[in-house]
Amino acid sequence: MSENKDFSFKQYAWKQFKKNKAAMVSLYILVFLIFTALSAHFIANDQPLYAKYRGNSYYPAFQTYFNATLTDSTKNPLTGNWEQLQFDITDWKQLELERVIWAPIPYSPEKPDRYNREYVAPTDVQYYKNVKGEIVPAPKKFRHHLGTDAIGRDVAAGLIHGTKVSLLVGILSMGIAATIGIILGALAGFYGDKNLIATRFRYYMTILGVVLGFFYAFIARNTALAESFNDGMGSGILGLLISLVVFFVVVFICNSVGRLNLPGFMSKKVTVPVDSIVSRGIEILNSMPNLLLIITISAIMKERSLVILMVIIGITSWTGIARFTRAEFLKIRELEFLQAAKALGYSDKRTMLKHALPNGLAPVFVSIAFGIASAILVESGLSFLGIGVPDESVTWGSLLSLGRQEFEAWWLVMFPGIAIFITITVYNLIGEGLRDALDPKLKQ
Repeated sequence: MSENKDFSFKQYAWKQFKKNKAAMVSLYILVFLIFTALSAHFIANDQPLYAKYRGNSYYPAFQTYFNATLTDSTKNPLTGNWEQLQFDITDWKQLELERVIWAPIPYSPEKPDRYNREYVAPTDVQYYKNVKGEIVPAPKKFRHHLGTDAIGRDVAAGLIHGTKVSLLVGILSMGIAATIGIILGALAGFYGDKNLIATRFRYYMTILGVVLGFFYAFIARNTALAESFNDGMGSGILGLLISLVVFFVVVFICNSVGRLNLPGFMSKKVTVPVDSIVSRGIEILNSMPNLLLIITISAIMKERSLVILMVIIGITSWTGIARFTRAEFLKIRELEFLQAAKALGYSDKRTMLKHALPNGLAPVFVSIAFGIASAILVESGLSFLGIGVPDESVTWGSLLSLGRQEFEAWWLVMFPGIAIFITITVYNLIGEGLRDALDPKLKQ
């Protein structure tokens, strides 16, 4: 009795997951990739982590993390003149630094090395301009260990910063997809076609609210959204959040107006076919080739932005999560604990959020893990084709695309390809581990 009483499914699932060696190794690799993405600015940067110049101590990589165009001035003891230092454009390698600590990869992904252009291989002779202005063979710490591209950009730095882009696209796009899929799947599975009853007026007003909300949130604000995305990722996300708030406010207002009691035909109560509406939407979206749809939407956008790409991938990838959530809710809504919640008079909102949802998300986590891998693959494919991603953004797919311009530059194909392969495999193995650990049929 005590063993059953103390049983915790979370502990059991974690114990089962740990038994899967491949999944655990993949989890450690994923943690390393996340750490690499978060620390990319300090791992690959042409600005030193610490530098002492003319008696002053600087921390350029850390200081420019919060202010990219930070400037400072120092006095030349020989001439007495003041020298202006703008940290992001100063060539620190050409300064006579008294002490310096460089990043592990002392190059930024977007800045070319003029002395190692034209596809320098990792094993080729590489050159470096020292403080005296002499062009000499590059010392070990200033070598491009994974080679360069046509204009001398460091491949290793591109891979490090590309990790941040790929993980960000995968996680945020699937966050959008999971939000849409869980909400629609939960509504479809919980209510079905006959359990949600409303007056005709409220039903029609809600539909009108969705249409008007979409118009005012996204169509009417199309110019404002485009301008916010052009201003940067932060402004783009803020603009998107404002549009979502506008959408939900309009729907809420129309739904509230629909609560009015009108006489006659509009007051008659009808069942809302939530399941049929969501299922038909899933079928329509699944009938279109997903990748072709993403490519088409990305190609017609006026401005290319990573945020827009995340949103496009997210709003076209929610169907699988919605189907899993719907199937779980169809099963859960007939179980005793939900019937008891209804008998106790709990509202549908409380029953759905506090009782049904926590018990129906296990398969969704598996779908999200596989979905992140798919989103990273889609982003890499679009970057390879030069669609959706800005030219200045360095991604694994854009590095691969550079490789097709010069077939002999094998390092531009091999290293990004290995990075994509490892990341996709890691997420797939974690997804399989979660599926095995969360499968109640395996519970003993």
